[in-house]
Amino acid sequence: MNGIVYERVALIGLGLIASSMFWAIRRAGLATEVTGYARTHETRDTARRIGLCDRVCDDIADAVRDADLVVLAAPVGAMGEIARQIAPHLKPGATVTDVGSVKRAVIDAVAPHLPDNVHFVPGHPLAGTEHSGPESGFAELFDDRWCLIVPVDGSDETAIARLRDLWLGIGAHVEIMEPDHHDLVLAVTSHAPHLIAYTMVGVADDLRRVTDSEVIKYSAAGFRDFTRIAASDPTMWRDVFLNNKDATLEILGRFTEELFALQRAIRTGDGDHLYDYFTRTRAIRRGIIEAGQDTDAPDFGRKKKPK
Repeated sequence: MNGIVYERVALIGLGLIASSMFWAIRRAGLATEVTGYARTHETRDTARRIGLCDRVCDDIADAVRDADLVVLAAPVGAMGEIARQIAPHLKPGATVTDVGSVKRAVIDAVAPHLPDNVHFVPGHPLAGTEHSGPESGFAELFDDRWCLIVPVDGSDETAIARLRDLWLGIGAHVEIMEPDHHDLVLAVTSHAPHLIAYTMVGVADDLRRVTDSEVIKYSAAGFRDFTRIAASDPTMWRDVFLNNKDATLEILGRFTEELFALQRAIRTGDGDHLYDYFTRTRAIRRGIIEAGQDTDAPDFGRKKKPK
């Protein structure tokens, strides 16, 4: 799908997701102008140097003024304050969305600050890499990935449909989801796995009988992928866990129960339990491949960033 969806889009935060959105919007011709704002001078200077956004603003009010769509692409812990800052400068009828990995906390933080004549339609593209910053983005990031749109009570159907058209044009599949269900799903598919990855890398660091050089030198695919996940932006993930506390703790509790059962099977030599468990979980991996969300290639289907 090509064609203008919004005349002006404002990206607040210029990291991986926002920069990839810009390149994808530009690729498909989905907006006439894209403005951008980042908190630090360094990030704004980098964005200007690489041609990220049609106009990079030094003031957040200038970035959102007259924008038809404002995308909050900052860590979820900062979104409430950003909403407070931009609220007086938003164009009547504009849509505000976000790309945060948590939805209920973002809705509670952002919605109270927005004027009644602005549409709030939260969203979450399920795509990313371990890299961050404006230079990490690329147009293909969202191709054939899912974007979840998570409307609030009373969200305008036209605003929802327009945002859906943007994400389809960017290259994503789109689905509508309820906020609390979103947070539970993401606790299973993203948040708990990231915490487990951070923990496993921390265990390797603490296990002094295995040297750092051995951990690095002999990393097989399993530990290698743990380290890839654990390389993700620490500010973003700190905010994710603090803002999706209940769902993450629920999934970690279930994970602990499963882990104890596997420990018992190993201790007692219950090979049948281990085999049945691994067979069942292997089927989930096959389902991910069949759904087109990864491949069975030896590199785990990770696409290289274009040169």
